[in-house]
Amino acid sequence: ILAETDRLKGTDIHLDIASVGATGNLMMAAVGAEGTTRIQNAAREPEMPALADFLNAMGAKVSGAGTSEIVVEGGTTLHGAEVAILPDRIEAGTFLVAGAITGGDVTVTRCIPGDLTAAMAKLREMGCTVTSGDDWVRVQGPKRPRAARITTEFHPGFPTDLQAQFMALAAVAEGTTILTEQVYHDRFTHVAELVRLGARIRVDDNIAVIEGVDHLSGARVMATDLRASAALVLAGCAARGETHVSRVYHIDRGYERIEEKLGRLGAKVRREDERLVT
Repeated sequence: ILAETDRLKGTDIHLDIASVGATGNLMMAAVGAEGTTRIQNAAREPEMPALADFLNAMGAKVSGAGTSEIVVEGGTTLHGAEVAILPDRIEAGTFLVAGAITGGDVTVTRCIPGDLTAAMAKLREMGCTVTSGDDWVRVQGPKRPRAARITTEFHPGFPTDLQAQFMALAAVAEGTTILTEQVYHDRFTHVAELVRLGARIRVDDNIAVIEGVDHLSGARVMATDLRASAALVLAGCAARGETHVSRVYHIDRGYERIEEKLGRLGAKVRREDERLVT
């Protein structure tokens, strides 16, 4: 696709889907456009007001971020600014699931508990003890988690980016978990790989039915995307025997040295070229 223009012009935009990527890109483009842009059905995830704060610190005029309508007064000249990066709520949630799936005791610090409300609620429903403070969350995993009903939604609902990790947790839970993916219907590429580890999962359209097993067994599996790779590593930590997760360049897109962080929690994870072994 080739697009050419001398200058973008502000307009009203209605998103069919409240996409985080689309909302963020439109917001940034609108800053440089002439006139006013209104983004309707905008994503409301915490990253949106964080991006707006960053742009405003640089001289932009963005309002409404964090709601379904964002207004950008374009045409301003930007300048440098210093900002603090928002803590990664999905990385934090992943490490909380690590504690839950292994029956461990994990505290994640320097996070924003308010951004983890839906995940914390499901962890409690699945039998975990969850406590939190101003900037920390602690999860104490049960001997065996319980099944639950999980439905992904746009913020402030349960995040689709934690779906794969919770599916791994459900794979060893007592009972049958019903997991409905309402954001990205084709986000089940990790199912076949979890099945290689011994999980019992069947998929019908956007619904996954997970029958919990007593334990998973190590196997050679392949990461298919960022969150799928994290789920496979977590499943490998809980499985009996050794698990090899290949194509972990996916995981490096969203987790910095995940093997070292899990290692500090007591997991036995090592990196071998393009795979993680746990």
